[in-house]
Amino acid sequence: MDEELRSLLDRLRDEAAAGPPDPAADHPTAPDPAAYGPAAYDLLVATDDHEVLARVLVEPGRPLWAREIAAFRLGCAGDRRAFEALVLLLNHRDPERCVSAAHALARLNDPRTPRAAAALATNALRTAYAVHPVRLLTTLRAPEAVPALVATLQRLLAPGDPHWHVALACVEGLGHLGDPRARPVLTAALPHPRLGRAAEEALSRLPGA
Repeated sequence: MDEELRSLLDRLRDEAAAGPPDPAADHPTAPDPAAYGPAAYDLLVATDDHEVLARVLVEPGRPLWAREIAAFRLGCAGDRRAFEALVLLLNHRDPERCVSAAHALARLNDPRTPRAAAALATNALRTAYAVHPVRLLTTLRAPEAVPALVATLQRLLAPGDPHWHVALACVEGLGHLGDPRARPVLTAALPHPRLGRAAEEALSRLPGA
């Protein structure tokens, strides 16, 4: 079993074991028990039927853990029906869900992925969750990567910006990509106390350094 899949299944097993939530006041209809619990988990782990997995992504009442398993498995198999669900998970508040989504998106080979990742990386309202979109852009090495990482890093170099971890991912990504267009923003990052060393390393990897 793929190590990323094993990690995802270990993480979601406990969520599945918790069973269905109590009906909320604004959702008086009880959730379908067949959509929750260990039996549903075991089915999604064992099935090789892409149609079963794809239905989970569109059926109402399915818990997030079930949609995550289905999207991850479909994405790693190259089934583009997983794209929308994986993009939503890529920008989730839970970092572990973001990691799994990025792994699957990198293997999905959908031409929409770089544009979606760039949109998430550059969204100023979602900066706190942008690390994994930035890292995915670096992995994909798509044309959208360098402009998105440069734009994001420029914004995060503003004095007092708290999202230094996202800025660091941009610096490291730009060094990995080795594109000379990154030189001005990497140079501007040199005085930053948390970014300076990484920026120096990234600059050393650019052509003509």
